[in-house]
Amino acid sequence: MSVTIKDIAKKAGVSITTVSRIMNNKSEGIRKETCEKVLKVIEELNYKPNSIARSMITKKTNTIGLVIPDIRNPFFPELVRGVEDVANNAQYTVFLCNTDSSHRKETDYLTIMKEKNVDGIIFSGPQETQSKEFYQTVQEYEIPVVLLDRGQENRDFGGVYIDNEKAGYLATKHLLELSHRKIGCITGPANIPNSNERFKGYTKALSEFQVPIDDSIIITGNYLMEGGYQAAKTLLKEKDVTAIFAFNDLMAFGVYQAAVELGINIPNDLSVVGFDNLTYNQLLIPKLTTIEQSAYKMGEIAATMLFDQINNKNISKEQVFMEPKLIINGSTKEFS
Repeated sequence: MSVTIKDIAKKAGVSITTVSRIMNNKSEGIRKETCEKVLKVIEELNYKPNSIARSMITKKTNTIGLVIPDIRNPFFPELVRGVEDVANNAQYTVFLCNTDSSHRKETDYLTIMKEKNVDGIIFSGPQETQSKEFYQTVQEYEIPVVLLDRGQENRDFGGVYIDNEKAGYLATKHLLELSHRKIGCITGPANIPNSNERFKGYTKALSEFQVPIDDSIIITGNYLMEGGYQAAKTLLKEKDVTAIFAFNDLMAFGVYQAAVELGINIPNDLSVVGFDNLTYNQLLIPKLTTIEQSAYKMGEIAATMLFDQINNKNISKEQVFMEPKLIINGSTKEFS
């Protein structure tokens, strides 16, 4: 038989109200000795509060939803860890929703989260157009929402992002300063705004160095290793590029694979820059030069922002942009 508050009150010799106040951190006016006695009884009886009953009283379920587009991308597990560590410290459970970039799965998960009465949502959507319905529905839901990594075009919610345009600029400028002029570019999907922002940085750097934009060496990728591999094969076999900027590390891994198959040495024959600074980069030979965006830190900040909204009941539209950092490793070399 499960232990109840009534059992605790009886053994401690206090009222049920006193036990409830102590358990809910509302012990003002209750003697310290009484609080210690009640807490000791709770520990002795191994009392586990009924989460459903507690949520009916507090109007909180101590759960949050976290929506991500693709758990296969190593960037997102790091992001999830950042959110989860903050949530665990706040004694919250994270309800993880992987959408596989599917609009149907987005809406299905939203319905489930509404049924579970989550206290807030952290949302990293697949793309701008498909997420509009999600944003509209969440607004009608009237709970705290923080956007993460994607969605900066939507100003109705607070969010945490990296300055993608500056990041694209830093990556391309690094290659230009190494005297590369034929810099292939493997973008992300055109319907994802962060890819478009990185492309703006790429073209800005080219313009600054008075290098014409060559559409023939710009290939749309899919943020997956296979997409980087296929794009790199085209660039390396047909376009004679001396460097490639891949818009995420996963596609840069595909560039490495294509280079090995074609007998092209990195960095002697080809310089490569990625984006994310994934831990897997340590396994590459040579290590990948890349743009660092701390997925873990972004997750931490987003979760902290969400809990601030949950606890203080203030819906914030604050936009946090993290500074990108160029990490120079062995995959880039001066062109001669």
